Amino acid sequence: MCRISGIISKNLPFNQIVQTVGLMSNILKHGGPDDQGIYAHEGDGLVFGHRRLSLIDTSSNGHQPMADFAQKVWITFNGEIYNFLELKKQLIDKGVVFRTKSDTEVIIEAYNIWGPEAFVKLKGMFAFGLYDSTQKTTYLVRDSSGIKPLYYQHKENTLIFASEVRAFKVEELTYETDEDWRVRFLAFGYIPEPFTNLKNVLSLPKGHFLKFDNNTGKYTIHPFEVKSKSIEYITDINEAKKLVFESLQNSVRRQLISDAPIGVFLSGGIDSSLVTLLAAQQKESDLKTVSIYFNEQSYNERKYQQVVSSKIDGQKFEHLVRQEDFEKHLPTILQNMDLPTTDGINTWFICKYSHEVGLKAVLSGLGADELYGGYPSFNRIKYLKALRKLPAELFKGINNFTPDKFKKIAFLANNHPMADYLFLRGFFIPDDISKILDISVSDINEILFNKVPFEPVRKYDEEQAAWFETNLYMQNQLLRDTDVMSMCHALEVRVPFLDEDFQDLASRIHPSIRFNKDQPKKMLIDSFEGLLPTEVWKRKKMGFSFPLQDWMRNNKELSAVSNYKGKHTQNYVKKFNEGKLHWSKIFALHQIQLRG
Repeated sequence: MCRISGIISKNLPFNQIVQTVGLMSNILKHGGPDDQGIYAHEGDGLVFGHRRLSLIDTSSNGHQPMADFAQKVWITFNGEIYNFLELKKQLIDKGVVFRTKSDTEVIIEAYNIWGPEAFVKLKGMFAFGLYDSTQKTTYLVRDSSGIKPLYYQHKENTLIFASEVRAFKVEELTYETDEDWRVRFLAFGYIPEPFTNLKNVLSLPKGHFLKFDNNTGKYTIHPFEVKSKSIEYITDINEAKKLVFESLQNSVRRQLISDAPIGVFLSGGIDSSLVTLLAAQQKESDLKTVSIYFNEQSYNERKYQQVVSSKIDGQKFEHLVRQEDFEKHLPTILQNMDLPTTDGINTWFICKYSHEVGLKAVLSGLGADELYGGYPSFNRIKYLKALRKLPAELFKGINNFTPDKFKKIAFLANNHPMADYLFLRGFFIPDDISKILDISVSDINEILFNKVPFEPVRKYDEEQAAWFETNLYMQNQLLRDTDVMSMCHALEVRVPFLDEDFQDLASRIHPSIRFNKDQPKKMLIDSFEGLLPTEVWKRKKMGFSFPLQDWMRNNKELSAVSNYKGKHTQNYVKKFNEGKLHWSKIFALHQIQLRG
């Protein structure tokens, strides 16, 4: 796991490119403290930067940027390829000779044999830049689930890329703030891909590669593969349960591969408990678990964590997080955010403690809710179907007559699939954003609904809810926050539920048995009957939550009305202090104030 950056340009002075990539790499040092490297090719005006967090082949053989033996192909790589040993065997059978034990070299040699078709063969989480000096071509490549971030900017035949948006802010690069970010952030609680808070700095779509012609300075973007829309569903529930068990077991097994200390996040919920118990079968006494608990009992999951931890050997690390810890670290948490977000505080703390106990990688339960119906949206979407039968005009002006928690229905005044999602998960509605930012509602609607790069099929069923949760909420908030908050602590987070094979299996299970309206994630629970303790799943879902409603109200900086500009914003702060506004909204307003 690492951080990468690079510039390819024949328009800029080469010395300037080298210097700028060096500065970008230094900005990303937190994500790769073990080693650094620069590769420069003056003829093509190309410079790759790399910061390394060593996990596989921790020797100097894993130094990057890395090249093949002939030094014709160079790569700067961030991530893990979980099937690299299988691919390595195939390549050896084709006569390839390897010099290292790293998965990085496997990517290079796979490209040498199969060309861009190699990208679809990679299973894991990854983002990399690959330079083919023979073809005078550079590729930017991002994994099929978008677990690892990759941002790029193309202007005046120059391509710039990096793992984090903050790297584009070095003095040597000119950038402009995209003022639309504030509208998107207040509506979604994050900035949805491909947008960022900088103009023309975009996120490469997941499962895609960017092909850049070093001679012409032009580029195109392509998906790895076009998947068939016809699915042969699994309809036998017993077969499905057997396959789910075996697939997740295999995913956990191969994601435990590491030459550095690795552990598991144990929150006490279904997902982290399953990953922990399966990992314990593989690691036995070597497994380390990291958990967080609170003095506030309504948020405390310690007893469920201990139910699971009592069933495994290994070292168990428990950490009490208090109001004082939140107060102390909040400024740092805000600094560590690459892009504005209304989440990530919980991830920051668990990653901090994981790093402090000596771990360099951890397994997380992220992704199960999206695959097997763990969120309220999977049931709420049926109400959306009924509401969409009503005239859109009916929802205009409803803002004035609705308590805050029901205001999201006003999004339905826009007959657009993104409005469907915002009805399920949105934050501030257009009327409220207009008052906060002093922007017209028509301009806000233009930003939210007419500048959207993709549209889902509108089916109003569990599969569409899964699409929303996977491609919007998980993609833009959970995965992005997990990556940024873990890497600021030089920690890699792996997500077994997002293993390509496990996700493919979930998509092939017929919705009638994959989802259950009475018991969220019933398919997952039933597949691990006998392994997952009853106490863990037979309780109300909490999620990985902190007591932030109280902590933020007790925080003078966040709750003081005088710290905020604008009458409407101050009214929201007053509502928050009266217990009439969720903490995430005040956190969003605070960041708007900080970033301007």
